[in-house]
Amino acid sequence: MKRSVYIETSVISYLTARPSKTILGAAHQQITCAWWERRSEYNLFVSELVLRECEAGDTSAAEKRLASIADFPLLLITEDILQIAEALLEQQIIPLKAAEDALHIALATAYHIDYLITWNCRHIANPEIQRNIAIYLESIGLPLPFICTPEELLGEEGDAE
Repeated sequence: MKRSVYIETSVISYLTARPSKTILGAAHQQITCAWWERRSEYNLFVSELVLRECEAGDTSAAEKRLASIADFPLLLITEDILQIAEALLEQQIIPLKAAEDALHIALATAYHIDYLITWNCRHIANPEIQRNIAIYLESIGLPLPFICTPEELLGEEGDAE
Protein backbone atom coordinates (compact mmCIF):
# COMPACT_ATOMS: atom_id res chain seq x y z
CA MET A 1 0.00 0.00 0.00
CA LYS A 2 1.31 3.45 -0.92
CA ARG A 3 2.13 5.87 1.86
CA SER A 4 0.47 9.28 1.85
CA VAL A 5 2.47 12.51 1.57
CA TYR A 6 1.32 16.05 2.28
CA ILE A 7 3.44 18.36 0.13
CA GLU A 8 4.09 21.68 1.86
CA THR A 9 4.56 24.74 -0.36
CA SER A 10 8.35 25.06 0.02
CA VAL A 11 8.78 21.78 -1.89
CA ILE A 12 6.69 23.06 -4.80
CA SER A 13 8.67 26.30 -4.76
CA TYR A 14 12.02 24.51 -5.04
CA LEU A 15 10.62 22.23 -7.75
CA THR A 16 9.47 25.05 -10.01
CA ALA A 17 11.90 27.89 -9.24
CA ARG A 18 14.53 29.28 -11.59
CA PRO A 19 17.93 27.65 -10.95
CA SER A 20 19.32 28.89 -7.65
CA LYS A 21 22.61 30.78 -7.50
CA THR A 22 23.40 29.47 -4.02
CA ILE A 23 24.89 26.05 -3.35
CA LEU A 24 22.26 25.13 -0.76
CA GLY A 25 19.38 26.35 -2.92
CA ALA A 26 20.69 24.43 -5.93
CA ALA A 27 21.10 21.30 -3.80
CA HIS A 28 17.52 21.61 -2.51
CA GLN A 29 16.30 22.00 -6.08
CA GLN A 30 18.23 18.96 -7.31
CA ILE A 31 17.08 16.80 -4.41
CA THR A 32 13.49 17.96 -4.85
CA CYS A 33 13.59 17.05 -8.55
CA ALA A 34 15.05 13.62 -7.73
CA TRP A 35 12.27 12.99 -5.21
CA TRP A 36 9.67 14.32 -7.64
CA GLU A 37 10.69 11.65 -10.17
CA ARG A 38 9.66 9.06 -7.57
CA ARG A 39 6.39 10.74 -6.57
CA SER A 40 4.34 7.93 -8.11
CA GLU A 41 5.44 5.75 -5.18
CA TYR A 42 3.18 7.80 -2.90
CA ASN A 43 -0.37 9.11 -2.63
CA LEU A 44 0.22 12.85 -2.77
CA PHE A 45 -1.94 15.56 -1.23
CA VAL A 46 -1.92 19.33 -1.06
CA SER A 47 -4.28 21.63 0.79
CA GLU A 48 -6.24 24.73 0.04
CA LEU A 49 -3.50 26.55 1.99
CA VAL A 50 -0.82 25.19 -0.36
CA LEU A 51 -2.98 26.26 -3.29
CA ARG A 52 -3.30 29.82 -1.89
CA GLU A 53 0.44 30.05 -1.22
CA CYS A 54 1.26 28.76 -4.72
CA GLU A 55 -1.04 31.38 -6.25
CA ALA A 56 0.87 34.24 -4.61
CA GLY A 57 3.66 36.25 -6.15
CA ASP A 58 4.90 36.44 -9.71
CA THR A 59 2.19 35.32 -12.15
CA SER A 60 4.48 33.17 -14.30
CA ALA A 61 6.02 31.44 -11.27
CA ALA A 62 2.58 30.95 -9.73
CA GLU A 63 1.35 29.28 -12.92
CA LYS A 64 4.27 26.81 -12.79
CA ARG A 65 3.61 26.03 -9.14
CA LEU A 66 -0.11 25.53 -9.70
CA ALA A 67 0.45 23.35 -12.78
CA SER A 68 2.74 21.04 -10.80
CA ILE A 69 0.01 20.28 -8.24
CA ALA A 70 -3.07 20.47 -10.46
CA ASP A 71 -3.83 16.73 -10.30
CA PHE A 72 -3.38 16.22 -6.55
CA PRO A 73 -6.32 15.80 -4.15
CA LEU A 74 -7.04 18.95 -2.17
CA LEU A 75 -7.38 18.74 1.62
CA LEU A 76 -9.86 21.25 2.99
CA ILE A 77 -9.42 23.27 6.16
CA THR A 78 -12.04 22.27 8.73
CA GLU A 79 -12.95 23.67 12.13
CA ASP A 80 -11.05 20.79 13.82
CA ILE A 81 -7.93 21.65 11.81
CA LEU A 82 -8.20 25.30 12.78
CA GLN A 83 -8.50 24.30 16.44
CA ILE A 84 -5.33 22.18 16.26
CA ALA A 85 -3.41 25.00 14.56
CA GLU A 86 -4.69 27.56 17.07
CA ALA A 87 -3.62 25.35 19.97
CA LEU A 88 -0.11 25.01 18.54
CA LEU A 89 0.06 28.81 18.41
CA GLU A 90 -1.60 29.45 21.79
CA GLN A 91 0.77 27.04 23.52
CA GLN A 92 3.67 28.81 21.76
CA ILE A 93 4.84 25.57 20.16
CA ILE A 94 4.76 27.38 16.81
CA PRO A 95 5.37 31.16 16.84
CA LEU A 96 2.47 33.42 15.83
CA LYS A 97 4.46 34.71 12.84
CA ALA A 98 4.40 31.12 11.48
CA ALA A 99 0.63 30.56 11.74
CA GLU A 100 0.54 29.01 8.26
CA ASP A 101 3.13 26.45 9.35
CA ALA A 102 0.89 25.43 12.24
CA LEU A 103 -1.93 25.02 9.74
CA HIS A 104 0.18 22.78 7.46
CA ILE A 105 0.98 20.55 10.45
CA ALA A 106 -2.66 20.48 11.55
CA LEU A 107 -3.82 19.54 8.04
CA ALA A 108 -1.39 16.62 7.71
CA THR A 109 -2.27 15.47 11.23
CA ALA A 110 -6.06 15.68 10.94
CA TYR A 111 -6.10 13.83 7.63
CA HIS A 112 -3.81 11.10 9.05
CA ILE A 113 -1.15 11.65 6.39
CA ASP A 114 1.96 9.46 6.77
CA TYR A 115 4.55 12.10 5.77
CA LEU A 116 4.62 15.87 5.75
CA ILE A 117 7.37 16.81 3.29
CA THR A 118 8.90 20.29 3.57
CA TRP A 119 12.06 22.35 3.23
CA ASN A 120 10.90 24.57 6.10
CA CYS A 121 13.36 23.51 8.78
CA ARG A 122 12.76 26.55 10.97
CA HIS A 123 9.20 25.83 12.14
CA ILE A 124 8.12 22.51 10.60
CA ALA A 125 11.02 20.07 10.08
CA ASN A 126 12.66 21.18 13.32
CA PRO A 127 13.31 18.33 15.79
CA GLU A 128 12.77 20.43 18.93
CA ILE A 129 9.50 21.85 17.67
CA GLN A 130 8.40 18.42 16.43
CA ARG A 131 8.97 16.96 19.87
CA ASN A 132 6.69 19.58 21.41
CA ILE A 133 4.08 19.15 18.67
CA ALA A 134 4.10 15.38 19.24
CA ILE A 135 3.60 15.84 22.99
CA TYR A 136 0.62 18.12 22.39
CA LEU A 137 -0.94 15.90 19.71
CA GLU A 138 -0.53 12.82 21.88
CA SER A 139 -2.44 14.63 24.63
CA ILE A 140 -5.43 14.97 22.28
CA GLY A 141 -5.10 11.46 20.88
CA LEU A 142 -3.52 12.22 17.51
CA PRO A 143 -0.21 10.98 16.11
CA LEU A 144 2.22 13.42 14.49
CA PRO A 145 2.94 12.53 10.86
CA PHE A 146 6.59 11.92 10.01
CA ILE A 147 7.91 15.36 9.08
CA CYS A 148 10.87 15.30 6.75
CA THR A 149 12.62 16.93 3.83
CA PRO A 150 12.57 15.48 0.33
CA GLU A 151 16.16 14.38 0.96
CA GLU A 152 15.15 12.30 3.96
CA LEU A 153 12.21 10.74 2.13
CA LEU A 154 14.40 10.03 -0.90
CA GLY A 155 16.67 7.90 1.29
CA GLU A 156 19.77 6.12 0.09
CA GLU A 157 18.73 6.26 -3.56
CA GLY A 158 19.25 10.01 -3.37
CA ASP A 159 22.91 9.70 -2.38
CA ALA A 160 25.45 11.19 -4.77
CA GLU A 161 27.03 8.78 -7.19
